[in-house]
Amino acid sequence: MNDLNLKDKERETADEKTIDAAFQHLLDTYLASRHRKKVDIITKAFNFARQAHKGVRRLSGEPYIMHPIAVAQVACQEMGLGSTSICSALLHDVVEDTDYTVEDIENIFGPKIAHIVDGLTKISGGIFGDRASAQAENFKKLLLTMSDDIRVILIKICDRLHNMRTLASQPANKQYKIAGETLYIYAPLANRLGLNKIKTELEDLSFKYEHPEEYASIRQKLSFTEEQRNKLFNDFTAPIRAALDRMGIQYEIKARIKSPYSIWNKMQTKHVTFDEIYDILAVRIIFVPKVREEEVNECFNIYVAISKIYKSHPDRLRDWLNHPKANGYQALHVTLMSKQGRWIEVQIRSDHMDEVAEQGFAAHWKYKEGGEITEDEGELNDWLRTIKEILDDPQPDAMDFLDAIKLNLFASEIFVFTPKGEIKTMPAGCTALDFAFQIHTFLGSHCIGAKVNHKLVPLSHKLQSGDQVEILTSKSQHVQPSWINFVSTAKAKAKIMAILRRDNREIQKTGEDMLAQWLQENDFETTTSILDKLCELHELPKHEDLFQAIGDRTINLGDRDLDAISGKKEKDSSISWRKFVPFLHDKKPEKAEQDKSELIVVGKEFNKKKPVIINEETISHYKFSDCCHPIPGDDILGYIDNKNQIEIHKRACPVASKLKSSFGNRILDAKWDMHRKLFFDATIELRGIDRMGMLLDVSKVISQQLDVNIHKITVSSDEGIFDGAIEIKIHDRDDVKIIIDNLKKIDGIQEIQRIM
Repeated sequence: MNDLNLKDKERETADEKTIDAAFQHLLDTYLASRHRKKVDIITKAFNFARQAHKGVRRLSGEPYIMHPIAVAQVACQEMGLGSTSICSALLHDVVEDTDYTVEDIENIFGPKIAHIVDGLTKISGGIFGDRASAQAENFKKLLLTMSDDIRVILIKICDRLHNMRTLASQPANKQYKIAGETLYIYAPLANRLGLNKIKTELEDLSFKYEHPEEYASIRQKLSFTEEQRNKLFNDFTAPIRAALDRMGIQYEIKARIKSPYSIWNKMQTKHVTFDEIYDILAVRIIFVPKVREEEVNECFNIYVAISKIYKSHPDRLRDWLNHPKANGYQALHVTLMSKQGRWIEVQIRSDHMDEVAEQGFAAHWKYKEGGEITEDEGELNDWLRTIKEILDDPQPDAMDFLDAIKLNLFASEIFVFTPKGEIKTMPAGCTALDFAFQIHTFLGSHCIGAKVNHKLVPLSHKLQSGDQVEILTSKSQHVQPSWINFVSTAKAKAKIMAILRRDNREIQKTGEDMLAQWLQENDFETTTSILDKLCELHELPKHEDLFQAIGDRTINLGDRDLDAISGKKEKDSSISWRKFVPFLHDKKPEKAEQDKSELIVVGKEFNKKKPVIINEETISHYKFSDCCHPIPGDDILGYIDNKNQIEIHKRACPVASKLKSSFGNRILDAKWDMHRKLFFDATIELRGIDRMGMLLDVSKVISQQLDVNIHKITVSSDEGIFDGAIEIKIHDRDDVKIIIDNLKKIDGIQEIQRIM
């Protein structure tokens, strides 16, 4: 017993030392910054949190207080935030995990810190129904709170970054949920706030847990090619250094290596191998301007000097100096041809621009008095205003809400001019109608067309950077349901949906009144039973749909409806004949019953932490999604659907991304244990230069060399270019890889990929 007590005491002493060292490191980092030195309040917050979390440990076994200290360290060191944020980070879990209230925090630390802690608690907590999308609701709260104080979202990102760094201690199903959520919500948010370094780390950590083998493979390839990259970098930058030295510029040249996630993403979207990615290396020139006000001109002077050494690519000059990105990013990007025949991107930026690029909006207020945020971050406030407008109109589906926000988070920008020459920042891919809604809802809802660069164009016309746009309106114009198909901004989508819903409510009210009047004329009263019979007759799922159809005249009430209500003929004539046709009546339900009996139904005893193992015996117990067609060898996960049955998805599937970020508590780890007995469908797409005998060569490789069964083949040729799709029967992913590797050797094939 004494030995146990002794061990506990030793562990406690070791913990105390670790905690003290971590807090001292935080204080040292804070004291080295340019913020006012409010050490007392930070120490007070630390002691309060330490006491509140005393005796509690994380899953990894370390004392819980180490997490708030780590979050505060990220806020201080990596975002450059001040004492208010550091205190809020230290206290961020106190209200949620202990008996202390927001009022207690306010009494001890003041209203500002209490407000931020309250915001962070709201995001984490909350009680939602089983069917509600908890994450989307959390995200909604996050954005609502962030509209009041941006520090709430910044600390939440710090919290998420530390959780991702310590994700190894979580079970696999939790890892997929948290990683999916991070990629879907937090990485784009970090990107939008200009936190480039943090965004990259969040993406890489998510990738590492979702696709461990592919992550390890890319890391290994990066280390193998490091030596030749270093040589390329040194050879390329030597003449640039000499030119900058002659100009008397104080500078630093860095190599920027593409992150594993960016490389993998490019491999997926462009369907190329690691060796075919040429922009793994980029060069950054960071200089200290001689005159701070002249830093933009000095960027261009450097560009002129280096373009005398190397030939620049005319279409790849990106001027983010005069028109910074919406997240504050400023730089001049130019692509130069190296002596080795490789295009290399060079990013030219001042030291201050570099700080903004790495730390985003945090760098803007970093040097302000006391490090407090002022309200002059124009671009950021515009963005928050857009989000607030979307939040003000409640959307029925949380997933739609996430998608709408995500559209705006990910979008890269273009610059569009009004007729008066004012510049507006819009997401790339937006249409004239998006622009109309961006300026004003009235303009959007009455828009009939636009003049782009003085030429008449339709609403769906996609805008390019530099376009001058004049919106044309008419009072007789009304919002059309088809508009939703070609707008791309979250604001326009939200406004169109809101107007359509309002119009629909009016049509439904008209339809309801028309139905009531018609029933009255035929001596009936409006009852649920009658409405159900009419819905069944017209194959409509809800009463609202029936009112809508009557209101917009797609249903004209008549004798058929009377027969259905009174239970006459209709049943005898047009419905009951189906039961005499065997293939319409008897067989299908039987098969459905059989399928249902094989599928596993998840009960209360089901252990969500254990992986689902898929082998030849158990494969029929699970549903396989049409959205991504997983085959053995793919990284997969399970999802418990609304019927408590398990769907299997690829982890990289877009549907799975939404499920991870919105229904994380229903995600399961899933693993293959197949023995190459069963066959699966896979589709391979080919593209290349057409020639005589191309199809013969392709079928020879698949059927004769590899002895694979071709299920279906479709090929079309246009002006010497052919496109083809081959459906094959294979055992697993390795089979597909072998087939693709062999097909690549055929003369004329340019692009080849397996499609989902």
